[in-house]
Amino acid sequence: MEEGSDFRSWDELIPDALGLIFRNLSLKEVVTVIPRVCKSWSKAVSGPYCWQEIDIEEWSSCCRQPEKIDRMLEMLIRRSSGSLHKLCVSRLQNDAIFAFIAENATSLQVLQLPRCEISDSIVEQTAQKLSALTFLDLSYCCKIGARALEAIGKHCKVLVTLRRNMHPLDNAGKPSEDYEANAIAATMPRLKHLEMAYNLISTTGVLKILASCSELEYLDLRGCWDADDKLFKEKFPKLKVLGPVVMDVMDFEMDEWDYCSDYSDGSEYLSWGYPASELDEYDIYDGTWGDDDDYMSLDELVLRFYEGTEEDATMSGWPTSP
Repeated sequence: MEEGSDFRSWDELIPDALGLIFRNLSLKEVVTVIPRVCKSWSKAVSGPYCWQEIDIEEWSSCCRQPEKIDRMLEMLIRRSSGSLHKLCVSRLQNDAIFAFIAENATSLQVLQLPRCEISDSIVEQTAQKLSALTFLDLSYCCKIGARALEAIGKHCKVLVTLRRNMHPLDNAGKPSEDYEANAIAATMPRLKHLEMAYNLISTTGVLKILASCSELEYLDLRGCWDADDKLFKEKFPKLKVLGPVVMDVMDFEMDEWDYCSDYSDGSEYLSWGYPASELDEYDIYDGTWGDDDDYMSLDELVLRFYEGTEEDATMSGWPTSP
């Protein structure tokens, strides 16, 4: 190479270095573009170098075919070869794929699984394999409850952050019960950050958590109308408490609405796709990415507005204000 030349032999970089570079690219580019550049780059993205962190939450939120999410997860987790320490995915529809994650990603430290349909029983069966978790997000997972949280608390001893937010309509009109709060208080003493927005939790349940989790620094109780935040602030002045009053509806889980509203049929994110024939030689595609009709468009988004009395709102299925 001539002195002062701008030429770089990118294809000669070791896979570890390539993996560090490719992590700065989008999932789309790493899976569908990089493998087509050269053999060394294809080999790098086929191994564990790029897959210590897997974040497909945005894509999975818009994908309407669960089997494609399962195939994508299986492919990427196998490539990580046990080195995966962060996984973000939503809308898992069955226990089998959660069991696969637990079996093949025992080094996980961060696990985000919002809006998933996993059950208490599968969490109880597999929680011991997720003992390295420090961050867990089980928001909007309606099929799990206190049993799953108790199993996680018993086996994930270094857990410091738990997100267990619910959608306002999921618990609207239901009486408060502290089963989940009791499970957290009994098994998660190291928690520093806890989110339980719109959960069915009372003042008694919150006090049990605060008595057991002495290291707690942040507590999100937005929409937990039966919890008295004034009492918590008086007894625990160093604790940052959010809620229960929701000052602005847009303040709660902006991404819960954004993942639907930001993607139209003309969106660049939704429009990418490649014919299978172009990617077969790299064994990357396997039909996982799908066509544009796998994604949610604004035509399918329904917004409801109501005016009237509290009784009218309740009949329409909306949660009442405190």
